[in-house]
Amino acid sequence: MDDSAHADTAERTTEDLLSADETDDVGETSGVDRWQATKYIAPFVAIGLFDLVLLLGWGLDPLWGFMILPPILFISVLGWIAFRTGFASDRT
Repeated sequence: MDDSAHADTAERTTEDLLSADETDDVGETSGVDRWQATKYIAPFVAIGLFDLVLLLGWGLDPLWGFMILPPILFISVLGWIAFRTGFASDRT
């Protein structure tokens, strides 16, 4: 397998990714900014919340609404982190 495209990139740590917010040199990270990550994840959050409202509107017990809300939010936050840190673009 030819890894020549990734040969010049150094190993990035979590500290490097988090410190990219404080520095002006954004070229070291391949992630997107917070606003772009929010725009990418917002439709999925909206679909999840619409599903929740729809289920509650059908007369489902509100306890079930509280049970499905945390996974919707958890997966949305994981997606936001993946876009923000570049994890999603590094794997394509």
